Amino acid sequence: MIKIRSPSRLHLSLIDLNAEIGRIDGGIGITLYHPNIVLSAEKADGVEVTGNSSFAGRMVEAAKAVLPEGEGVLIHIEEDMPAHVGLGSGTQSALSAAAAVNELYGLGLTVRELAIAVGRGGTSGIGVASFESGGFLVDVGHKFSEKGSFSPSSASKAAPAPVVFRHDLPDWDIILAIPDSVGAHDSQEVDIFKKECPIPLSEVQEVCHVVLMQMLPAILEGDIENFGFAVDHLQNVGFKKREIALQSQEVRDLMELMQDLGTCGAGMSSFGPAVFGFIDNRRMAEQIRDEVQHFLDETGGGTVVLTKANNSGAMIWKD
Repeated sequence: MIKIRSPSRLHLSLIDLNAEIGRIDGGIGITLYHPNIVLSAEKADGVEVTGNSSFAGRMVEAAKAVLPEGEGVLIHIEEDMPAHVGLGSGTQSALSAAAAVNELYGLGLTVRELAIAVGRGGTSGIGVASFESGGFLVDVGHKFSEKGSFSPSSASKAAPAPVVFRHDLPDWDIILAIPDSVGAHDSQEVDIFKKECPIPLSEVQEVCHVVLMQMLPAILEGDIENFGFAVDHLQNVGFKKREIALQSQEVRDLMELMQDLGTCGAGMSSFGPAVFGFIDNRRMAEQIRDEVQHFLDETGGGTVVLTKANNSGAMIWKD
């Protein structure tokens, strides 16, 4: 029997949805230790997924995409992560199922090859790279001539974007708040890309400046203060600014509350509604977690957890 623990991820921002110099997308992300997808898998006559998951159907299709002809697999989901909240559950569920088949049948496929087979990573390469290696990640998107349109991963046939920068995130606490609601997904995402793109070139250039000259040096130097300044900046420019504008007042208030309580940066992951902040003081982190949980309890419900960066990626082992 094979077991897999797949990480979630924060998607901090897309970089270039303008395409003037020939590339689009590009992404910045952080792999998380929690939440996770945990599954066990064994050979079987047919293809079946058991356990409670929003993505059981996707897992079946992902398994079929790589299974040798005439073979089967039984996958049991032991732990799941919430769907459509900005943590990358769709990519992780598909990759986990495909990776289970890969291990059980000794197919020798790379994570990138699995991602292509199951059709993930067509806009952002962060989820695929999070599964593969973990850490803080920057990918450089796709040639516009090959992808052909501004579109989300769910509607893109492009291969996963190449990662240009990967580094361990320092041992900072990450406060992750997940309201009881869902972000845009599937056809909603497609409509948003069509409406909002292309993003003005000046905003794309601003994002690049912040990432290259503030965020990356802060990671290399372990400078949580400047990293937080960069996170805050990215919420107010480019495609991320437009993603946030579509959110409920609760989500925007949640980000402001985290900043007021003392996090180093506060942002929204992907299309939300998950909100995150960073801090390097555990006692303060616990206090902020409790106050943010109280806010969610008073404004519609949700869950707040303390987590850290996963700097190793998915775990796969024999049980």
